[in-house]
Amino acid sequence: MEWTDLTEGAKAVLEQTRNLKNDHIQIVEFEIGFEQHVENEDGHSYTVSIQEEDYQNLKKYTQENEYGDKFHMARNKDIVKIILLEDGKIPENLSEFPVFRQYKKEALVNEETQAQEDPAE
Repeated sequence: MEWTDLTEGAKAVLEQTRNLKNDHIQIVEFEIGFEQHVENEDGHSYTVSIQEEDYQNLKKYTQENEYGDKFHMARNKDIVKIILLEDGKIPENLSEFPVFRQYKKEALVNEETQAQEDPAE
């Protein structure tokens, strides 16, 4: 499966696993059904939407990946974690690693609440 075959939601998730290459594994957590309207610095807006089709797309891509990166995906109801593995191994205690990016309704509500509480930022 090629990068160009991915849905936009699947690309948004995978881009987050690639954005930060460091000594730590990267975990991106997302909720199926998540949708967020985003406006960037130059005034352009777009919508990040991750639906069941995107999950199926990601699942296929991570299993057939031709680019050498190894991924692990875990799903619990509608919450999915995708992990970019170092050395192709799943760490023993994943809870010790921070989630790099969240695409979840709960995280979105927390961000909006925090922005309302601290408008100076």
